[in-house]
Amino acid sequence: MSGVKRNVLNVKQKLEILQKLDNGESASTDTEDVLNVGNTISPSATLQSLETLLDDMGQRGFDYGDITAVRKIRVDIRQEMNKQQKQRRITDFLKQ
Repeated sequence: MSGVKRNVLNVKQKLEILQKLDNGESASTDTEDVLNVGNTISPSATLQSLETLLDDMGQRGFDYGDITAVRKIRVDIRQEMNKQQKQRRITDFLKQ
């Protein structure tokens, strides 16, 4: 995953999110905004990383449930990629 910029919350941002959570507010969008700024990775690179992760998890003897959860994420990403590819094909066909 070289070349992927990793954003990390600073102390102030963490405190703000914790305060919102203490007040019963949702802080998920704030967290996502901070973590996702300039932090994109292609679906195919994500799949490659997940394959590597699954191999590593298998070698290290991770719990079956954990491996199954990662496999589910992999399936979800593949389904989304297929859906986007199908949509691109339809759009390209209609442009002709």
